[in-house]
Amino acid sequence: MEEQDVKSGPRLYLAIIGLAISMAVSGLCRAQADGSHQDGPASNFAPLEVWKNCVLTGDTAGLKMLYSINPPAEIKSPAGKNNADSDVDFWMGLKGRSIKLDVGETHSPQDGVLVILFQAEVSSAAQPKQATVYVKVGQVWQKQQDTWRLATVERTDALHLKQVFKKDKDLYPGSADARAEIKEAEAKAAKEHKRVLLVFGANWCYDCHVLDLAFHRPEFGPVMAGYEVVHVDIGPDGKKNANLAKQFQVPLDKGVPALAVLESDGKLIVSQKNGEFENARASTPEALLEFLNKWKPKQL
Repeated sequence: MEEQDVKSGPRLYLAIIGLAISMAVSGLCRAQADGSHQDGPASNFAPLEVWKNCVLTGDTAGLKMLYSINPPAEIKSPAGKNNADSDVDFWMGLKGRSIKLDVGETHSPQDGVLVILFQAEVSSAAQPKQATVYVKVGQVWQKQQDTWRLATVERTDALHLKQVFKKDKDLYPGSADARAEIKEAEAKAAKEHKRVLLVFGANWCYDCHVLDLAFHRPEFGPVMAGYEVVHVDIGPDGKKNANLAKQFQVPLDKGVPALAVLESDGKLIVSQKNGEFENARASTPEALLEFLNKWKPKQL
């Protein structure tokens, strides 16, 4: 009876869980904007530690043993549905020198099933200068007989910007008067010899939160010091502050976040017209810094 449950009954149930994982990994669900660790069952879940150590030590055989065989583990990545071998190859290919797991959510919807959503921060020897990459992962562990196995996995590719789990940071308050905030930012920029950086977006926009997180990276500090930042809310329907978008030549139909840089007197210096950062989650620190450094005040 127990063997039959493993093979059949949970498959539809795990598929439903997989949909929830898909939403979380792709950024459609609630998640943690500050990337902070959430304690939960995963904190003491030994199989996850075994998984982590296999990735870190390059133990291909040990990692492969963690995946369900009967039924076979279901793996989903941006490349589509794959098998356990492809997932093992992905993690081995990173050649991790160090790995940190930030757990965003864990829950056990029924006995013998544990769902874990986390972000792996990997110092990768496969990247130039051992760059750090980030992978958002959703795992469903299932207890088969007396052994925990990975039944379902969904992950992103290796990304160069830290991702978010929650979009609960109020970057774009609904009550904000964007035009007044721009005037205030211009006045402050004039006093401090800065420029004004307008960031068009919305709280529902996953990539807006990723971009904001990137702006707070330590290496961004010097260049961000040259800007007064104003978040311009486009609202739930994408039409709020459309007059400001038109004034500063930001075509909202190209997607958000979208940036515009102003002089302290309100003169437009540059605006993004082709959705350059619309897919911020897949961007790089270098690409963002290139834009910010190009348009920063000349005295910086």
